[in-house]
Amino acid sequence: MRELEALRRRYEGRAPGLMGAKRNFAVLCPFLEKEGEAHLLFEVRAGALRQGGEVCFPGGAMEAGETAAECALRETEEELGIPRSQVTLFGESDFQANQENFLLRPVLGLVSPAGLAAMRPSEAEVAEVFTVPVRFFRETPPELYAYELVPRVPEDFPYEAVGVPRDYPWRGGKVSVPIWYYEGHAIWGLTGRILRDILK
Repeated sequence: MRELEALRRRYEGRAPGLMGAKRNFAVLCPFLEKEGEAHLLFEVRAGALRQGGEVCFPGGAMEAGETAAECALRETEEELGIPRSQVTLFGESDFQANQENFLLRPVLGLVSPAGLAAMRPSEAEVAEVFTVPVRFFRETPPELYAYELVPRVPEDFPYEAVGVPRDYPWRGGKVSVPIWYYEGHAIWGLTGRILRDILK
């Protein structure tokens, strides 16, 4: 049957993603060695960008056919000028599925001294770059906040037609927001959650 054959072709060997995902993103979590200890490299988004002034890892939207690793290296080269040949990848940490229907894939890698020396941040995308010793995150618990995800069901929802009562227990959720403060910088949001996962 033609429909079944089309389904087989579509799903055979397919890597699953987030159902309903509008976009996929990848970031590089750039480690480096500085003064004999491991550091993480962060950037501050340029003021003209969406969410300007926020601390983040280099990254962006994955292009068609691109792996998370390829995207993370490309974006790091575009934003910070660090050649992809100067980053040794460790692998991927757990991905994040966001309530806005996008998937974020963190890739961990080590930037070489030559890569760090070659760094030339893009003024259009990056306002500032700084590093933080990994030890700081291990020794400093984040401040923890949370916000509720509350379902708002429309008044005209067809409860009777789908066979559920009007007091149906719709599921909400809660998002945890860890925040670290380091030398005038707030490291939080998706970046903070990636960091917390890596530290585990």
